[in-house]
Amino acid sequence: MLIILLGPPGAGKGTQAERIVKDYELTYVSTGDILRAAVKQQTNLGRKAKDYMEQGKLVPDELVVAIVKERLNEPDCVEGALLDGFPRTVAQAESLEQALFDSGKSLDAVISIEVEQEELIERLTGRRVCSECGANFHIKFKPPSVRNVCDNCGSDLYQRSDDTYETVKERLDVYEEQTKPLIKLYKEKDILFPVDGNKQIDEVYEQVTNILNKI
Repeated sequence: MLIILLGPPGAGKGTQAERIVKDYELTYVSTGDILRAAVKQQTNLGRKAKDYMEQGKLVPDELVVAIVKERLNEPDCVEGALLDGFPRTVAQAESLEQALFDSGKSLDAVISIEVEQEELIERLTGRRVCSECGANFHIKFKPPSVRNVCDNCGSDLYQRSDDTYETVKERLDVYEEQTKPLIKLYKEKDILFPVDGNKQIDEVYEQVTNILNKI
């Protein structure tokens, strides 16, 4: 089984991915992870990617696709994999489809966790992190016993710079801009399965399992 998991920042994609790979015995494939691994291992593709990354440039689509293809051909992906963070654009999706076709593979499903933007903004801007132990809190969903004080070590809590309203809104707008055409593409291929991410974690996962159990 080869599936793609889509979802904007704050949609709970990481939580769902963790449960999916465990219950369905899939290999978790994150673009960021495999790029860093390829660079660290100094593979031929990794060295090429490193040149772009060191210059602060985006790694070209064809190079990212080649690294993803190389990863999917490794033994632990034979039984299936969950792709997270890729593709992000239609161009990447088309390149991935061709790379999979060349390897005799194809996508089984694209699961899109959909959450209203207002809800995402509330989830992300409400996060707080301990300045000492790194514990995570949320002003609404997991508030500390004392405002802005860590329950674990008593240190101050702070809001990460990428969790401010302006930054969150920009991240969500970029995701929306990049992903809308991608969702349209997979819908036309009849492999897109939307999931209501506004619900509780277990309810979201129940929707996911209902989809995967029919594949």
